[in-house]
Amino acid sequence: MPTRSQPEQWILQFCHGYDGPFLDCARQYAALFAGTPYKVCTVYLTGKPSTEVELGSASDEVIFLDYSSRDVRGLKLKAIRDLKRIAASRDFKLCIAHRFKPIYIALLGSDLPVLGVQHAFGVYQRRSRQWFVNCFRRRLSLLGVSDAVRDDMRACLPGWPAERIETLYNRIDITAVQAAQCSRAVAREALALPQDAWVIGNVGRLHPDKDQATLIRAFAQALPALPSGSLLAIMGSGRLEAALQRLASELGVSQSVRFLGQVANGRNYFKAFDVFALSSDHEPFGMVLLEAMAAGVPLIGSDCGGGREVVAGCGRLFPLGDAAALAQALVLQAQEPADPALQQRMAQRLLEMFSDAAVRQCFWALPQLAELRSA
Repeated sequence: MPTRSQPEQWILQFCHGYDGPFLDCARQYAALFAGTPYKVCTVYLTGKPSTEVELGSASDEVIFLDYSSRDVRGLKLKAIRDLKRIAASRDFKLCIAHRFKPIYIALLGSDLPVLGVQHAFGVYQRRSRQWFVNCFRRRLSLLGVSDAVRDDMRACLPGWPAERIETLYNRIDITAVQAAQCSRAVAREALALPQDAWVIGNVGRLHPDKDQATLIRAFAQALPALPSGSLLAIMGSGRLEAALQRLASELGVSQSVRFLGQVANGRNYFKAFDVFALSSDHEPFGMVLLEAMAAGVPLIGSDCGGGREVVAGCGRLFPLGDAAALAQALVLQAQEPADPALQQRMAQRLLEMFSDAAVRQCFWALPQLAELRSA
């Protein structure tokens, strides 16, 4: 690890945008360099300049290229020129690029070693992308946000040494997240949920990948055995909202399913839930699971993807798409009294695997950072 006595040098972080969870992803990686001589310049390819984003990026400098999604289709030559200018502006030692387009631009727009972070499955299934990254494999290393994403990349790039495609988990600033979370009573009032109801929470886009349809079917099956007045509260918006509302109506549970819509700073209200259920289809990671853990809310998740890696050992898992198994898990959870030991296991798992401090240790142990450690 570098020491403070050395002159300041720079890390270039290149992000596609700051929508959804990606602002916190930028914060997570910038925080890895706190207390080192390295300063972090975070560049956003898309998105308007924003003071809030600047503050949330936890970086020494933030640059907004302000491209639209249409602007970064095709060869992206102007973006490559812009990045080349930025890369030449100071003594950068490493580029951390999130998602494929920033990786592509960073490799063509600089001669820096690039650490590419992938947040989704299937990125390197295309032959064209396999060919491209193979051309730059000497200065490109890849990180998956879970073992599941890492293994997906390794399967697509079988010729790569295992140490060039590794896992670095997503994480949260536990203290900051918990400090912002409201009490159960305040959270329920804010979400217009009854104070005395048993509430199942779900947070995510209303999209096929999140598979809220299985959750609604499971809730309908479980409802007769759940406490009287139980509710399913779904926080989020998306193109499936009308279809999911129709499904709840067809199953006769529309009065017990609350569609909360998009809620600003939604993780602040997770204590409103008695259990958090994530029914996603191969979730790459599931940041909402960490936020629910920080709130001390029991977890139920589908036994696949990166979500399984978060829930295993401190929550219940059910087979993907199996509404009957999920219904049984909901009933069992409702019958269990509050378990302080479970909350302790969740808190310990957060601290040991998904905290800034824990992942920082893993990051600085990566072989690709040997030169930065010895500088």
